[in-house]
Parts: sequence; structure tokens; C-alpha cells
Amino acid sequence: MYSSLWTFPSSFFSDFDRLHREIDEHFGSSFGAPSAIRSTAPGTFPAINVGNTPTSVEIYAFAPGLDPVSLDVTVDRGVLSIAGERPATPAESGARTYSRERFSGSFRRAISLPDDADAAHVKASYRDGILRISVARQADAQPRRIAIQ
Repeated sequence: MYSSLWTFPSSFFSDFDRLHREIDEHFGSSFGAPSAIRSTAPGTFPAINVGNTPTSVEIYAFAPGLDPVSLDVTVDRGVLSIAGERPATPAESGARTYSRERFSGSFRRAISLPDDADAAHVKASYRDGILRISVARQADAQPRRIAIQ
């Protein structure tokens, strides 16, 4: 018996977490209902971080091993899209694959930009497997200091 109703063995929650992940693998995240706003399924490629500064929106896509020439970045109607294809790895020494964790094939990610994003001023660079995209904010939307006379 447990010493308290509030104390559980540590394996209780880890077993429950493992069961939840296995159900998600077979049926999708929470049976098709997203677990959070703007959430994506685990393993979505490429992983993306989105942040902002007072002057820009910063997007980082983690896509190692890709040729930057094969990436396609577009902005249309307030949506930034990143598309490309990740080549499959050749079979190693004739071994039969029984588990595959690395994604290969075509992909597309779409990110909604804020209303003050300026689609005419977008910069993209790729270095060390990270695609960095900077979208400038419109000048009239940026805060400015007013001098008092």
C-alpha cells in the first residue's frame, strides 16, 4: 500500500507516458485532436523555432544534410512555406531494415506570419544544417520614440 494518496512510485508516471506515446504512434496524436494550439506530430521535418524581435520575425528550420539549393522558401498571403526533399540513405551492407527513424522524402512546412510582417523584405541563409529566415516587420508597425518638446 502507498504511504500517501499523493505519493506514487516513479514508475507509475513513466509507464503511463510510455503507453501514451505508443497509442500516439498507432492512432496519431490524441486520436486526431491536437494536444496544443499549432502543435505538430512528433518527428515532423524539419523542426522549426519561430521567434520575434522588435524589427523582425525569425524562423529557424533544423534541416541537416540538405543541399540549400534544393530548398524552396516562399511567402504568399501572410504564409511562409518551406519545401524540399530529403534523399533516402542507401541500404547499408545489404542489411534488412526493421526500424527507421530518419525521415526521407518530400516535405512542406507552413508558418503563419503576423500582420505586420513585410513580405518584400525576407532574407534566408543556410549554415551548419540550420535554415535561418528573417522577415522584416513593416516600418510603420515598429515602435518609435516620440520626442517631447
